[in-house]
Amino acid sequence: MDIPTSPLGQSFAALPDLFYAPVAPTPVVAPTWIGFNNELAETLGLDRGFWQGDDGMAILSGNKVADGSQPVAMAYAGHQFGNWVPQLGD
Repeated sequence: MDIPTSPLGQSFAALPDLFYAPVAPTPVVAPTWIGFNNELAETLGLDRGFWQGDDGMAILSGNKVADGSQPVAMAYAGHQFGNWVPQLGD
């Protein structure tokens, strides 16, 4: 699935392996919009028609992976429940 050119890129996946782990998105059933920030989309130069359409919804909900993308889970450190944790991830 081709997506319109985006200025966002994938620079996070270019970092050393300890900063992320490759992961497949978890599909969801019947995703729907609860909101869309048109002003931000315009500021970022995103094609609102694409992202608000079926293909955009499929990518943003995790039901499809766009060609050329590399889904990753980010690793980071921080405080969780009042304690320092040297490695967390999302």
